Amino acid sequence: MKNESSSNRIIEAYAAGRHMTVAGQKYTRDLKIIGNSVKDNWWRREGHRLAAEDIRDVLSASPDVLVVGTGYAGRMRIPNALRQQLETKHIRIVSERTAEAVQTFNRMRTEGKNVAGAFHLTC
Repeated sequence: MKNESSSNRIIEAYAAGRHMTVAGQKYTRDLKIIGNSVKDNWWRREGHRLAAEDIRDVLSASPDVLVVGTGYAGRMRIPNALRQQLETKHIRIVSERTAEAVQTFNRMRTEGKNVAGAFHLTC
């Protein structure tokens, strides 16, 4: 995890399928943003299917909202069982194609909400 200052929590750029820039750092692999930390090179157990074990660190952080970027074409899926698990932990989930998820994440951050992000950069 890379620590970022609280003033640099916003995603500055997303080039669909190629890279994302957060706090001046360019990332070319999927990533999560939890609090003021970026976890890059994020791998999931089943690639395009999100599982609870893929976001254990998010669950431990207990944000109010988890914004999931499902890729530029929206191929990543979130099973209903995981949605229900998040709901029981009182974590709202917003899943959108990554370009839209970036905008949602940034808006929520600037509004001061306790939001985490998990972003699939390709497909």
